[in-house]
Amino acid sequence: MLDAQWKHLKSGTDIRGVAVDGVAGEPLDLTDERVEAMAAGFVAWLSQRAGKPADRLTVSVGRDSRISGPRLRDAVVRALTAAGVSVLDCGLASTPAMFMTTVDLGCDGAVQLTASHHPYHRNGLKFFLPSGGLEGSDIEAVLQNAQDGVKPPVAEGSCREVAYMDQYAARLRRLICEGVKAADYEHPLAGFHIVVDAGNGAGGFYASEVLAPLGADVSGSQFLDPDGRFPNHIPNPENEEAMRSVCEATVRAKADLGVIFDTDVDRAGCVDEAGREINRNRLVALASVIALEGNAGGTIVTDSITSSGLKTFIEKELGGVHCRFKRGYKNVINEAIRLNKEGINCPLAIETSGHAALRENYFLDDGAYLVTKIIIKAAQLRAQGKSLDSLIAALAEPAEGVELRFHIEEEDFRACGNAVLEGLEAYAQEKGWAVADDSREGVRISFGKGEGDGWLLLRLSVHDPVMPLNIESDVIGGCRIIARKLAAYLSGCQGLDQSAMEQYLAE
Repeated sequence: MLDAQWKHLKSGTDIRGVAVDGVAGEPLDLTDERVEAMAAGFVAWLSQRAGKPADRLTVSVGRDSRISGPRLRDAVVRALTAAGVSVLDCGLASTPAMFMTTVDLGCDGAVQLTASHHPYHRNGLKFFLPSGGLEGSDIEAVLQNAQDGVKPPVAEGSCREVAYMDQYAARLRRLICEGVKAADYEHPLAGFHIVVDAGNGAGGFYASEVLAPLGADVSGSQFLDPDGRFPNHIPNPENEEAMRSVCEATVRAKADLGVIFDTDVDRAGCVDEAGREINRNRLVALASVIALEGNAGGTIVTDSITSSGLKTFIEKELGGVHCRFKRGYKNVINEAIRLNKEGINCPLAIETSGHAALRENYFLDDGAYLVTKIIIKAAQLRAQGKSLDSLIAALAEPAEGVELRFHIEEEDFRACGNAVLEGLEAYAQEKGWAVADDSREGVRISFGKGEGDGWLLLRLSVHDPVMPLNIESDVIGGCRIIARKLAAYLSGCQGLDQSAMEQYLAE
């Protein structure tokens, strides 16, 4: 069993911790010693999984722009080479690119050093096999090896630098050329003006190595240079400040499209020429349009907090099937893979956070790949005198939405949260509320006209002692009407900090 000092480093299917000392209340826990132990533990696990000794393994290593990246890379490389592994150092790289090294370079495994959109002082390790990212149980096994000091026999490995991002960018360029089939085949984006906001993460290459060589005007792009302190805004398409920044940059540049990536480029968002976000439900809708081309009647798997309007759009406008599943990009991806194995045509798994995984791309959540598909579609539409907005014009969007988070104060937070959910379902039935029959996570309740004109979803966080509440309404003020209804139930629940609800209703 993992003890506390190792267990807290597990974050779903990743390892995450504090990699820069000096932040109050957050002591350094990704020390060189621990990182080396985890890398050695991964090699021991991979050797067993791959069925060959460590000194016959090839493992790629990459990192995002965080200031702790070089230190962590050195620790990982030391552990891998000490086990005899042939290491390919890819330097600054996107997380999806590191998976692709298992496809293009034949790597047995890959390690990416990233903590996604988390603050500059945090970092982590993400692992890939040719079959995809590790599962949560695999991460536990790696950490158990690290805790127990399990490592392969000492051998002499090697490390060489590989400019894999050049190859990865070239693949994206080829996709655009083949997808657009412009008269000037090598410059299909001539006349297009696209603003890229990389948030000082690893995504700056998309402007200089993908778009510009294809003829796109990328002037007005911002924060392309890697800076691991993220001095301009959080590199996160879900962050309001970040989205406002790229929206303003797109309008200021009079661009046709704006693009924003998170730190390690596994998520993305877009902005149209009017500065309106193509994000969350709008991004899911647009990705669904693209994915269902050639997949009539296909199933789109999303996370649980997608809007009612999106379900109607996918099923009524596109003729597809909407499978609303659990939060967590790995949960969504795994469900899509499961459905395909059962013979159900499922071309896309996507979260409202911007994680999007297409079957045609190994079900890899890749922000750059999604944006590439969107740009191809935009170029095709332009030739017809149309815009991306025309594809999602029929999407009914809520008038307002809110997310509240309730901290669970009980030690056994999962039991407490489940009790709250079970009680809510019974309470809803007593009140005659419409409980969704397709919820695979938490309790989702719909409210009709005059009763809030919307829905709520209360669920238990995948990893933390928190119950997130999402509410959407088709009328202004509807969210508070729905919140008051729920507050009446929550007032009788024990172990739940309800200050967020009290503050929201007092505003």
